[in-house]
Amino acid sequence: MFRRLSVLSAAVLAFVAVPSAQSPAGPSLADLKTTAEATDYKSTSSYEDVVTFMNTVAKASPIITYTTYGTTTEGRPMPMAVVGTGLKGITPADVKATGKLRVHIQANIHSGEVEGKEATLVLLREFAMGQHKDWLQNIVFLVTPIFNADGNEKISMTSRPRQNGPINGQGTRAAGLGLNINRDFTKLETPEARAFVTLWNEYDPHVGFDLHTSDGSTHGYYLTYAPGLNPNTPSAILDIQKNDWFPAITKEIKAKHGWDTFYYGNVSGGNRGGGRGGRGGAPGAPQPEVVGAPIPAAPAPPQVWATFEHVPRFHNNYVGLRNRFALLSEAFAYATFKDRILATNYFMEAALNYASANAAKLKKACETADAEMVAGKTLATRAKIKRDGMVTILMGEVEDEVNPNNGAHMNRRVAVTTPVEMVNGLWFEPSATEVAPAEYYIPATATKAIELLKRHGIQMRTLTAPIPAAGVEEFAITANTQGRINPASIDFGTHGLRTLEGSWQASTTAIPAGSYAVSLKQPLGRLAFYLIAPTSDDGVVAWNFEDDLLGDGAKTAPIWRKK
Repeated sequence: MFRRLSVLSAAVLAFVAVPSAQSPAGPSLADLKTTAEATDYKSTSSYEDVVTFMNTVAKASPIITYTTYGTTTEGRPMPMAVVGTGLKGITPADVKATGKLRVHIQANIHSGEVEGKEATLVLLREFAMGQHKDWLQNIVFLVTPIFNADGNEKISMTSRPRQNGPINGQGTRAAGLGLNINRDFTKLETPEARAFVTLWNEYDPHVGFDLHTSDGSTHGYYLTYAPGLNPNTPSAILDIQKNDWFPAITKEIKAKHGWDTFYYGNVSGGNRGGGRGGRGGAPGAPQPEVVGAPIPAAPAPPQVWATFEHVPRFHNNYVGLRNRFALLSEAFAYATFKDRILATNYFMEAALNYASANAAKLKKACETADAEMVAGKTLATRAKIKRDGMVTILMGEVEDEVNPNNGAHMNRRVAVTTPVEMVNGLWFEPSATEVAPAEYYIPATATKAIELLKRHGIQMRTLTAPIPAAGVEEFAITANTQGRINPASIDFGTHGLRTLEGSWQASTTAIPAGSYAVSLKQPLGRLAFYLIAPTSDDGVVAWNFEDDLLGDGAKTAPIWRKK
């Protein structure tokens, strides 16, 4: 196991000793290096390195304030920098009072994917040096560079096989609780996810970045990206991203740096390369006209460039269901560590250039989505990838490279790209739907579900009197199954996802006093629907929050609704 070098600490101490450290720009600040920079990109920053760096730039600049917003499983305060001009303080009320676009930049949720962490530190240094003044006229930033601080400290040489560095190792995918935080934005089991949702409930950012690294198919892009993918994402949000924002990012990065970027995806069938396979004399293949001639191969079906999942347990999908702009970035794991950091910075720069120039439009879209009532709309409770025409994908190549520290083999990107026509599998369509009601009603006995909904910021009220059964519906169960529990899974842990089938019917009972009413006429109505709908693939039923009320013999789900 390799520990990171301590070059940064010495550089930071030297900087802090400078009497003019409060100056927003100066030679000493310009010389301040991240751990990656100071080690020629052999190492990544430790938690201590990050905190020291953030405190240094905060002391150097009046527009940067260092604070924390939660505590990890292992007791580490979770650092955040609030960056903005015209702030009277850094409370949520202070930030909202500016009237500016609020942007949250999060990195290192998977602490083997460290490029975002290093890139956000570079961004903070640029702010401290007086750069990006145009952004600061329209935006206030909440920057959290090391979301998975516990996993970051578990340096391993094997946590990211084939990734091209950092050669001195990186952290782990799982957080301190042994779970993947990027599967926890629905169930909120980790303290990190609970800290995140508290930050979002209080500061209510308009935009959320989540910075990753992708080691999937060998494509030709330096970075891929995605917005919220759930089909219930408001069109006011998604249309801007698909039609305007992401195209602007792609165009700017290509024009300035010559690097290609595109929507996140992988080649279907698990093929990490771009070539086609499976050719042969399949049934229905064309027959030769000359007896004895070789049978020509049947054309291979086109491959699919397929995105990942639609469920809000993922950050970008969760943010989308909160009526906000989600920008997931995935630097290409087989580019060099330095290039991955650069690609992430280029992505943020292009995205924020657009956000600053269109701040009013982005805020308006959020307001429109918040005001749109979902009651009466047909919404997805489950989804499948939509095959949506064809798209040209740049596939790439890699060469083998050896890590000098342990002899492990890594992939290095080769500057060769081949355009391949593939089926467009970038978006989702519903595979099951329900009509969103005006209100749901949850019995007081469903304590775990109620507590979870409150954590998410869902508005609800307690019934002070019973509601008669007339006009109320209950969910009649026809099938009730639970998936196998695999405690070794960092994505599911102690959960075996539950699936209900059934239908809504006239209620046979009144709704008792003390139950909780959840109106969908609220800004978080889409999220409330996906969490509460009994057939949802990522809600309170799926994640076992109502298991004590759904045992053998249960005929109805612990839920009522009124249209």
